[in-house]
Amino acid sequence: MAAKRGAGSAPKRRTSRTNGVAATATRAAANGSVEAAIQRAISGGGTVSVGVVNLVKNTLVTAISGARDVGGEMGTAAVSAVRGSIHAASAIGADLGAVARYTIMGTIEAAEQIGGDMGGVARSATRGAVKTTREVGGDVSHVAGQAIQGTADAARRLGADVSALVQDAAQGAVEAANRIGSATGRAVRATVSEAVAGTKALAGRPAGRPARRRRRA
Repeated sequence: MAAKRGAGSAPKRRTSRTNGVAATATRAAANGSVEAAIQRAISGGGTVSVGVVNLVKNTLVTAISGARDVGGEMGTAAVSAVRGSIHAASAIGADLGAVARYTIMGTIEAAEQIGGDMGGVARSATRGAVKTTREVGGDVSHVAGQAIQGTADAARRLGADVSALVQDAAQGAVEAANRIGSATGRAVRATVSEAVAGTKALAGRPAGRPARRRRRA
């Protein structure tokens, strides 16, 4: 009889677990599942390509949708996404700059889709990218420059203000560089300045497409 009762209760446990999926997803940034999911996906794929943009965007949108505090959750999740992708890229010997560029594009596009603060996400994600690259022993200056480029790419794709978003990303990179100090910090700041200057040509409004206002949570 005990065995029968156990078998009969199994469907109920499965139903309960299924109903809890959405609630668990909205807490993904807090419990680290965003970082783990992206790290597993990149490590499993073995290569880093533009597909990372959609991977990151879809993971974050799923995690944040329905959250009460979209702004707070988005910032934390963006940093988790960057950390997961850079750790994975480092483990498989991929280009950290490329993965940082694509990941930051994905975080900004996710913020736009759910109505988050794109500037705040650009700043947090870039700061996280520089910090994490330092932790894994990567080329911090290269990653900082690519993070700026990724921000500009995302802004152009979304029809957003390229100059404003790039400045936000640059601020995040400089904040991280200031904590590093020494010659490495100076190199990061120099790279960021060059990258920002290089995006000025992209700051114009795309022809035939009005720039979107930056959304705030």
